[in-house]
Amino acid sequence: MSEEANEVVDDPIEVRKAKREALIEAGQNPYGHAFEYTHHISDLEAPYADLPDGEMTEDGVSLAGRIVAKRVQGKVSFLTLRDATGEIQLFCRINNLGDEAYEALKDLDVGDWIGVSGTMMRTKRGQLSVAVSTFELLSKSLRPLPEKFHGLADKETRYRQRYVDLIANPEVRTTFEKRFKIISAGRRYMEEQGFYEVETPFLHAIIGGANAKPFVTHFNALDRDYYLRIATELPLKRLLVGGFERVYEIGRQFRNEGMDPYHNPEFTTMEAYQAFTDMEGMKALTQGFIQAAAMAACGTLQIEYQGHQINLGGQWRSATMLELVEEAIGQYIDFAMSREDLEAIALEHGVRHIEESWGKGKIISELFEATVEESLVQPTFVCEHPLEISPLAKKKPGNPEVTERFELFICGHEYANAFNELNDPIDQAERFRAQVEAKDMGDDEAMGYDADYIRALEYGMPPAGGVGIGIDRLVMLLTDSESIRDVLLFPHMKEEA
Repeated sequence: MSEEANEVVDDPIEVRKAKREALIEAGQNPYGHAFEYTHHISDLEAPYADLPDGEMTEDGVSLAGRIVAKRVQGKVSFLTLRDATGEIQLFCRINNLGDEAYEALKDLDVGDWIGVSGTMMRTKRGQLSVAVSTFELLSKSLRPLPEKFHGLADKETRYRQRYVDLIANPEVRTTFEKRFKIISAGRRYMEEQGFYEVETPFLHAIIGGANAKPFVTHFNALDRDYYLRIATELPLKRLLVGGFERVYEIGRQFRNEGMDPYHNPEFTTMEAYQAFTDMEGMKALTQGFIQAAAMAACGTLQIEYQGHQINLGGQWRSATMLELVEEAIGQYIDFAMSREDLEAIALEHGVRHIEESWGKGKIISELFEATVEESLVQPTFVCEHPLEISPLAKKKPGNPEVTERFELFICGHEYANAFNELNDPIDQAERFRAQVEAKDMGDDEAMGYDADYIRALEYGMPPAGGVGIGIDRLVMLLTDSESIRDVLLFPHMKEEA
């Protein structure tokens, strides 16, 4: 045999390509056509649960799926067929198929998609099976599944080639099925609360709605740069001005920032805005949304996340940021203290660096992050954030240093962010100007000045509450997933070597 022929024999992809060519030359289509199946595999388990070992039936079935295992023993072959619902053994005998068809069946590869017809049976060893009478090749697989593909563990391959991950790790499919259920349950819950689901633009002329670095693109038709949205907040609140009372959007946000187990540059949120309500209304909405998602995904409000037992039932705790920091460090702090004293306390308790541009509010928020966040295991609404880090929230009456805002923490991570929405156009314009000044001083996450949004507020926006919930983190929580990449079908990766 020539060296070139040996290379073909040794290369499984080339072997499969040769099989494909042989099929085409024989007048057969290796990429098939529609196949009408009668059952999903999971449909067959209950009706034949009591079928005795070694029993044959005359019950005809047709199934379609991928071959995930193959064992040839002379005139009998055993294939494992997998469809979207499960796996079943195919019992293939030369007596049933005939010589020509049996030889073609033996030439099939693991990974090929086939349609089969036959009758139900149970082998003498107790395996529920289909005795195959005919089969069709529906799609020829040219690339073998990875070695030991059952339980594929290499994360690089799993995330980059999600299609292989879904084949190799059945629990991955379960994670994403739960994700679909969580989003669906969230939509049902919001509809039950009287909210309309709306769609707002992905391309924004001005950065707004959050403090974050944007992705920049060029809008050729308008010959100007636009930004992929970092939040849906400002367009949704414009709808309150227009007279809608309850609106929400589940959609993608884009922030040109780092990647870690809890952050991906492209992520999904649910943002909702409701006229004539306040923070208490947003707390109830947030708790109801998450509980509806938990029941859909887990069937219980008692869940486990990374070894922690979490109770999503009952009344969730509410506490101010200052109260929680004081509990953690064991000493009194307040906005009445000097900036120098607050800076000294922060440095003493784990804040590594303080920027000259930071005010008291930013220092207190950094102190909270360093001393409190990780300790918040059970659901906790952290309230009254400093004005400095809350440019879109209303000031608390009687205490202008803080805002009517909460963040929900579970297991040390933020899951929701809510405001009593600022609807004073003069106050909002002043805060936008402060953001512009911060940007001029080098803060590339500060918002721009949105003159149209100010104009909208000048027409009058009713008092309102608003909340944003991180869908990806919620899916992580309810599927006990360690990384955000485990709950994104196609997470972003470094360029493949």
